[in-house]
Amino acid sequence: MDWSKLIQTVVTGAADGGIYAILALALVLIHRATGVINFAQGEMAMFSTYIAFWLISDPEGWTLPFWIGFAITLAISFAGGSLVYGAIIRPLAGSGQITIVIATIALLSILNGAAAWIWTAEPQYILSPFPFDPVTIGDVAVPKQTIYVLGVSLACVLVVYLIFRFTRTGLMMRAAAVRADTSRLLGIRVSLMLALGWGLAAALGAVAGLMAVVSAPPLDPNYMLIIIVYAFAAAVLGGLDSPLGAVFGAYILGVGIALLQTYVEFVSESPEFKLPIALGVLLLVLLVKPDGLFGRAVTRRV
Repeated sequence: MDWSKLIQTVVTGAADGGIYAILALALVLIHRATGVINFAQGEMAMFSTYIAFWLISDPEGWTLPFWIGFAITLAISFAGGSLVYGAIIRPLAGSGQITIVIATIALLSILNGAAAWIWTAEPQYILSPFPFDPVTIGDVAVPKQTIYVLGVSLACVLVVYLIFRFTRTGLMMRAAAVRADTSRLLGIRVSLMLALGWGLAAALGAVAGLMAVVSAPPLDPNYMLIIIVYAFAAAVLGGLDSPLGAVFGAYILGVGIALLQTYVEFVSESPEFKLPIALGVLLLVLLVKPDGLFGRAVTRRV
């Protein structure tokens, strides 16, 4: 057993899993709040990444330092996510879940087309803020960029946990998502809390999009379509009602795919097998444990 190769593979897979974890967490936040999957989550992340590109690397844009552009992008994404809830999701709340799902699919198409129209479909690049030289410990050599991407994903998960666990706003957002009617009776502005939840999910998507394009360039209008499938598979694996489960599911999926790519010959020779593997995991979980590894079965009295 080549332990150095195994450790390198696990760290690389965990970095990929971290990107999936951020998006999976965003999907779970929306699902807990509205009971539907936001199929536009990936395209919202893609559009936010294009905004970051315009702020940071576009010759016709502002060419700001990466982290300043990053912060501005998060603020714009948060506002945009809240606006999507207020302008689209809230007015459709009484029309049923299918209507909201169709609205998110329509938003997916609109954002994809808008990005191609504004920035063209040509590949674009955002200069990475992370160094590429490796960190070497014994025989293990891992690129610093991989470690930084993993650190950013873990930091996002920690920040979301701290917000929901220790802040008054976070507690009200949890209450509004789980027990909306009771929350209204307690004086909580449920619509405001749900708008904040959508804003937070959009900001998380922006982080995932930026880390993804830094790790595996280039940027184009379709580059998040595959990543959102991995994130969705991770969310289902962990449990669509469990934020912690979605995070663990994402890291399990990321590390598992990396191990298969390294040690299974037909997967390593054909990278396109990554997506069927993720879809296979999704199908298997739905067949064996539809609520996910950390999800809870919900019973309803009829």
